Formats: sequence, C-alpha cells, structure tokens
Amino acid sequence: MNFEQLDEKMRRFEKSLDQVIWPELYLVVRVDGRNFTRLTKEICEFEAPFDLRFRDGMVGTVRHLMECGFRILYGYTQSDEISLLFHPDDNTFGRKTRKINSILAGEASAYMSLQLGVPACFDCRVVPLPNLECVGDYFAWRQEDAHRNSLNAHCYWALRRKGLSAGEATAELEGKSVSYKNELLFREEINFNDLPVWQKRGIGLYYAVHEKKGFNPVSGQEERAERKQIEVNMALEMGEAYRDWICRLAGQA
Repeated sequence: MNFEQLDEKMRRFEKSLDQVIWPELYLVVRVDGRNFTRLTKEICEFEAPFDLRFRDGMVGTVRHLMECGFRILYGYTQSDEISLLFHPDDNTFGRKTRKINSILAGEASAYMSLQLGVPACFDCRVVPLPNLECVGDYFAWRQEDAHRNSLNAHCYWALRRKGLSAGEATAELEGKSVSYKNELLFREEINFNDLPVWQKRGIGLYYAVHEKKGFNPVSGQEERAERKQIEVNMALEMGEAYRDWICRLAGQA
C-alpha cells in the first residue's frame, strides 16, 4: 500500500467522530479550569474568596482567546470559567468541534500557565444555540451563577475566618436562603451590595471602536482613523438590561 492509499484510509478513521456546528446556529464556547480549587488554594495560595492576581490572569486569558484566530464578539469570565460568543459568520476550521475545543483549551492553558508560573489546565465545550433569545439566556444564566457563587463564597470564608472547618462551613450554608446569607455577612460587617461589582456579576470583554489620530507623511496632514480594541467592563449591567445588551451585540454583528 503506497502512502496516498494509506493516507486516504487512515484519514477516514481520523475524521470518523468529527462534529460540525451548523452555520445557522449561534456558537458559544465555555472554557473551564480543571482542578482550580487546588491550584488557587494550595499551589498559588491566592487570597480567598477573590484574588486580584487570579482575576487579572483570567481577564488576560480571555483577551488572548479573543485574539488567537477566531472571530469572537464577546468574552465573559467569572470564577474559573470563560464564555466566548462567536461572530455568526465565523467559520474557522469549518466549525469543527474537535478543533475549537482543542485549540481554545490549549491556548487558555498555555497562557494562564505563563501568567501564574505554574501549570494551569482548562477544558472546553462547544454550546450551539438556536436563536438570539437563547444567547441572551445563556449569558444571563452564567451571570446568575456568578452572583450565587459570590454570595456563597463570601459566606463560606466568613465562617472559615470564625474558626469553622471546611465541612462545618459547608453544612452551615446548606439549604439556606439568600436573605439568611446576606444577614450572615451583615453580622460580620460585610454588606454584599457594597462589594466590587466584578465579584458579583463577572467581567465582560468586547471590541469597541476608537478614533485614532495620525500623521500622513505623504499629504503632510493629520488624519483620523477608526481602530477596534478590546474593552474590559468590570461593572456589567445585570438582569434584563444585560440580557438585552448581549442580544443586541450578537444581532448586530
């Protein structure tokens, strides 16, 4: 069997599990940290429940993913996860899930590892969505998850600082209402509403158009040009306002 015949035969097996996302579907990708609890608490010993160095590492990773070859409209991060909204016309690698997952997981892992100076690993999943409503729902869902995680994390670590063990703190919060958790923090002189917005709603990155002044040496005149650059929003809207903004961003692409 010559090389051409062998190549044709083997590529059939290589492509046998290929999945392609239909062009009619909106495409979101979620990148999640693997074993980041150990990474942040034991290896790096970051401040709990939120650490600025870790936050900035995640924001930097989102920015890197938005610039690594795919057409990404919006990047969102909270805790150890990243969600990326692709441009509807993006057809990089023919929308093959194996390429999207492997490249973005690899890029995120490599970039974050360099930022932290220790190995950091991400996994990746493709989330096909049928319409704009579902796109809005997806990001509203992740933001609500951020809010719940933030409240629970602040309560958990407030209890740990009082001397409770990990198991005792978890048991104390099990099944408790939002009002109970807010009251718990208030007793510890923590007003949840006054905490930094990014801790409660996550952080969004998107492209904005800026006017840039320049000098044309040929004409000898000053000229203005528009340039796109990534903006970082640490004070996102929430609820319906956030959902509507996401839908407009995806719908106007």
